[in-house]
Amino acid sequence: MADSSKPTREQAEAAVRTLLAWAGEDPTREGLIDTPKRVAKAYGDWFSGYAMDPDEYLARTFEEVAGYDELIVLRDIQFESHCEHHMAPIIGRAHIGYLPDGKVVGISKLARVVEAYARRFQVQEKMTSQIADCIQRVLQPRGVGVVIEGAHECMTTRGVHKRGVSMITSKMLGGFRDDARTRAEFLQFIDVGPGR
Repeated sequence: MADSSKPTREQAEAAVRTLLAWAGEDPTREGLIDTPKRVAKAYGDWFSGYAMDPDEYLARTFEEVAGYDELIVLRDIQFESHCEHHMAPIIGRAHIGYLPDGKVVGISKLARVVEAYARRFQVQEKMTSQIADCIQRVLQPRGVGVVIEGAHECMTTRGVHKRGVSMITSKMLGGFRDDARTRAEFLQFIDVGPGR
């Protein structure tokens, strides 16, 4: 069933034309005629996460793992998101680790969880928590660690105009929060920082 409160594509395209005019452009100019359609299509891709259910990606697990119960880490999951304050891109990498409790999930599913939350308007701190909480809630492992590195274009292309700056956020649950050795092993595996 369609959401009756959601604007139509035509309304979205009209909003783009309004912004073009507000910026000082002529939306009927040859080079801009199809821009509203292209922007609406891009928004459909950039914000497709609202139609995704991250929990669903983790529903299928595998229990035949020969008793494996050590750290599992997937690092360098590249993502593109947009900050909810300025609608500017956030480009970065996510790193996920978990301690399985009798079941594991296909690694591509972890990347899909990142994608589902990244393709929404975000604040990096919230996205970090959402990913960790989803993995903990669905897989119920003995612990979860999520570290996200992001470059925020709202800071590099406007305001203070500082390039080369990245923000790092983390959320540690269960064994990652309670056991310094597990946390240290995870952080060593992901080797966050410049020059890696």
